Amino acid sequence: MIDIQSNRTIDQRAADNIRALAAAMVEKANSGHPGGPMGGADFMHILYSEFFNYDPSDMAWPFRDRFFMDAGHLSTLLYAQYYLFGNYNKNDVENFRQWGSVTPGHPEVDVLRGVENISGPLGQGHTMGIGAAIAAKFLAARFGNWMNHKIYGFISDGGIQEEISQGAGRIAGHLGLSNFIMFFDSNDIQLSTTTDEVTTENTAMKYESWGWRVISIDGHDHDEIRKALKEANNETEKPTLIIGKTIMGKGCVTVSGENYEGHCELHGQPIGHTGADYKETLKHLGANVDDPFAIYEEVSAFYQDVIKKKIAQTVVKKSEIDQWKKSNPKLSEKLDKFLSGTLPEFDFESIVHEPGLATRAASANVLGYLAENMENMIVSSADLSNSDKTDGFLKKTHALKKGDFSGAFLQAGVAELTMASLANGMALHGGVIPVVATFFVFSDYMKPAIRLSAIQELPVKYVWTHDTFRVGEDGPTHQPVEQEAQIRLLEKLKNHNGKPCFLALRPADSAETSVAWKMALENQDTPAGLILSRQGIKDLPVISASRYEDALAAQKGGYLVKEVENPDVVLIANGSEVSTLTAAAQILESENGLRVSIASIISEGLFKLQSQNYQNSVIPKDKPLFGLTAGLPINLEALVGDNGRVFGLNHFGYSAPANVLDDKFGFTGEKVSKQVLEYLKTR
Repeated sequence: MIDIQSNRTIDQRAADNIRALAAAMVEKANSGHPGGPMGGADFMHILYSEFFNYDPSDMAWPFRDRFFMDAGHLSTLLYAQYYLFGNYNKNDVENFRQWGSVTPGHPEVDVLRGVENISGPLGQGHTMGIGAAIAAKFLAARFGNWMNHKIYGFISDGGIQEEISQGAGRIAGHLGLSNFIMFFDSNDIQLSTTTDEVTTENTAMKYESWGWRVISIDGHDHDEIRKALKEANNETEKPTLIIGKTIMGKGCVTVSGENYEGHCELHGQPIGHTGADYKETLKHLGANVDDPFAIYEEVSAFYQDVIKKKIAQTVVKKSEIDQWKKSNPKLSEKLDKFLSGTLPEFDFESIVHEPGLATRAASANVLGYLAENMENMIVSSADLSNSDKTDGFLKKTHALKKGDFSGAFLQAGVAELTMASLANGMALHGGVIPVVATFFVFSDYMKPAIRLSAIQELPVKYVWTHDTFRVGEDGPTHQPVEQEAQIRLLEKLKNHNGKPCFLALRPADSAETSVAWKMALENQDTPAGLILSRQGIKDLPVISASRYEDALAAQKGGYLVKEVENPDVVLIANGSEVSTLTAAAQILESENGLRVSIASIISEGLFKLQSQNYQNSVIPKDKPLFGLTAGLPINLEALVGDNGRVFGLNHFGYSAPANVLDDKFGFTGEKVSKQVLEYLKTR
């Protein structure tokens, strides 16, 4: 902590400078949210100038404090603060929300400028911060308490209301995340109403009931902010919520100079479009109306001094870390590998699978192996570890607990969205590989966080089991039909680096499951999902030396598991349907004299990245093509083309045993062979 002698004048000038910059950015863009940043400016200035530990000359330093913005619409608050530190230049803040600008409307990950996370969908920003705090505790348990950096969050009334805040608050309190400190900018105003029109809950009591320390302050009183941050930094048992009562549009005045603070209309539009006057407000804040993006001279000098002190403070901390590294060379090497994302040497072929396993059971075998061979993996399950078979990992470790982060399994409880968002935060922090699991149908609960995984290009691993209607007796609510189509769409959507933003893997048997895990772990630029069966699947026939060697061809997204010269038809599927096609092919060959090839396409997105020659060698466009999917036909329609046919489902499931549903829906070898013959008659 930097001990700067309190100077009420410069503190007030700095906060007012932030307010003026926020107002100017929104006014010039004619778009944005000025009122909230004007209210939160006091907290930001005190936090960053006196408490926030980082190296301004080395922004990616892995042992820095981290700030996770939840209220992404308050982006100008973050940009203005880092503008004072020199991370943005004048042109950057002048071009807020413009094409090609580094100051987008909502913050996007930009670590070198100080932006740790994307934010915008309320509630997820602070939840990612809590995930980062879990990662930091996990690493400190393995490398020492010198790794004592803090994770700060900033949340608004809207973020507090989002349902995800309940899951995040419960887990943070349950785990005793004393390294997480969150400021609640409580101004009683949201976009379209005052908060008392939508809620009467006692926020302090709510967080206290979850096991948080709660401190309520005047969010504009610098001494109260300072005192609260000192107490929060000294807390060793609980996460801390600082409730700062602030005023929306702090500093706004009318054209005649009268106070115009606290109005709802100041939330989401330029000040000049409200009852306040933009120029008079700038004057009231001490800004130059003719140069509203200028940093006040004395504020600039003050922050230059702060920068020097922070760098000097970091030099001391880095020296401490260097001494630890010299005293602990093996641990130091391990830590470097964790932080760089370097994977150990794996021998997936050595993992033994009994014949005919469900792919979720095969995944359990892989997870058991990883528990013993990958020391920085954190696996989490939404109260389903014994069903999604992540207990294969849990049996080799133990759950994270308050005061004991030596384990590697996070019991998230029934909170799929929270769990996925926490995983994003772990990935953003770095040093750990997060894995989250639930039933495939409940991926619906996770979609907002999956989307942010994709946008932020985070290597989170999703494990989804019970992948089809073969869940059976649980009925239509638990039987995924449309979910694969939704996830496969992400393979068609490109991230800002021009690559498919998601890798979806649905393995056809145990060997492909081992390969799918290999692919997921080696995929370090985007999230990946494994889509796994509840029911046992007959292993595919061995072609070469071993089924695992054959399955390695899945690393191209698809390959032929059965190949004949000049086939009469090529059958296409992924997952358990490949086995069904094998049974159908046996009938077509023995009873109908047809020559049949079978393609297993574990990932359409990855397959489409291969050369056209390779794609044609697996799925020749001059041959009849028949696809089988337990989901919507669209899952395979792009692969079979206009002249092919896909047999799938166009309805929800029913409650009955899986084998009954297979028969009723037409997913047996015999019934599929008839579908193939019917298709061939039309050609």
